[in-house]
Amino acid sequence: MTERRAGGWADRLLPATLRGRILLMMVAGVLLSQLLGSAIWTWQLRDTARRDARDAAHQTAVSAAAAIRFLRDLPGQYRPLLVDQLRQMGGTRFFVAVNRQRVPVAPIEDSLLARTVVGEVRRTLQVELAQGAQADVALAWPETLSVTGDGRLLHELPDNWVVGPMLLRPRRAPVLVIQADVAAGGSLLLASTLPDPYFLDSANPLTRDRLLLQGATLLTVLLLVLAVARTLTRPLQRIADAAAAFGGAMHPSAVPETGTIELRRTARAFNDMQARIQRFVEDRERLFASISHDLKTPITRLKLRTEMLDDDALRADFHEDLDELDMMVKGALQSVKDSAVHENVGDVRLDRLLERLTQPALAAGARIAIDVPALSVRAKPLALKRALGNLVDNGLRYGGDELEIAAAADDAGVVLTIRDHGPGLPASSREEIFEPYVRLAHGREKSRDGSGLGLGIARGILREHGGDVRLDNHPDGGLVATVRLPAGAAPAA
Repeated sequence: MTERRAGGWADRLLPATLRGRILLMMVAGVLLSQLLGSAIWTWQLRDTARRDARDAAHQTAVSAAAAIRFLRDLPGQYRPLLVDQLRQMGGTRFFVAVNRQRVPVAPIEDSLLARTVVGEVRRTLQVELAQGAQADVALAWPETLSVTGDGRLLHELPDNWVVGPMLLRPRRAPVLVIQADVAAGGSLLLASTLPDPYFLDSANPLTRDRLLLQGATLLTVLLLVLAVARTLTRPLQRIADAAAAFGGAMHPSAVPETGTIELRRTARAFNDMQARIQRFVEDRERLFASISHDLKTPITRLKLRTEMLDDDALRADFHEDLDELDMMVKGALQSVKDSAVHENVGDVRLDRLLERLTQPALAAGARIAIDVPALSVRAKPLALKRALGNLVDNGLRYGGDELEIAAAADDAGVVLTIRDHGPGLPASSREEIFEPYVRLAHGREKSRDGSGLGLGIARGILREHGGDVRLDNHPDGGLVATVRLPAGAAPAA
């Protein structure tokens, strides 16, 4: 049977098993710690990257401002000679070009580090250069960067002009481009990489390598937690299985005392409890059976003595009371016998069992409609036969000679209904009727042979199988006994 989950919202949302809750808590803890650690690490790395990029941009801008001042103060006829010398012999970190007008530059993708670098260079140039001097600043990719007025790209220039200052190999790096006016009708272009050419790589701290490392860490922790949870919950599962077996058949099954100190103590306490309960039940059964058996002798002697009474009416009253007492003793013995059924569990065909139970009544003229498919349940055959037999007998005895029996299987197990056409039961008596020796007025009128133990025995046997029985009045009259047997029922082959 499926277990209903009760309790607060936490019990409804969290996994039902201890292993699931341990896994969920550990996974949540690892994920939270990794998220917090990654967030702090990312913030620190990005802050460091912005600070380093700002410092590098400031140093580059100071050098660029000095170069601009020098070239701007140089006589115009000497600038081409100096620029050509710088290209051939080096001596500066910048690629230098003098154009008639400023060259359009396609900037790189917008990012926080790119804005930081461009903004810092602009501010430094405004401070270092004369008042009113305007400079265009941008970051561009070298393969799309035009550096001359006729549209020549950077990578089309001779290698000795650009390889050193641009660091175009082995992989591309963003180029800082500064354009400033040096004379009327002339524009100076300076291009260079920053001291850390690949500073944009720090813009995304959560790289694939780091994500793979965090994933591997999480997977390792999960495997370890799964192993620990399995080690902790396996002994508890063994105790639960032993408790279920002991509660159903009263056969103690010793639980191995292994594991941690706490688990060994729990297993030892459970084994001791099983032994004490088993001794108590056996002593109770022996005592009850002995008392019931010993009462039969004095009852028989009293019956013989009543025969010597001269008053016929008094003798009849004595006989009636002794017969009732004898029936109670026999019922008590039968109750102990029926509730202590020791047999193996097997597959029981419900349709065949009910056919055998109702065959004598059908032969006697009872009207019984059976609508039971070929279903099998795991049960003790004789015990289940006694339980269902008591329900069928009660329906025929107290509800008339007409019964309707039906059964169906669902996800939770098998539901069997037995409906009679008697007067039903008062709502206040539907639980009381299961108590020993309880018989209602209607039952005493219909039969004086009953002892009031049949329903209690039936419920006890069904509950030992993990099922139950409930009594309800039918809307069209009569009483319906609904029997539920646990999951494990399946169509018979």
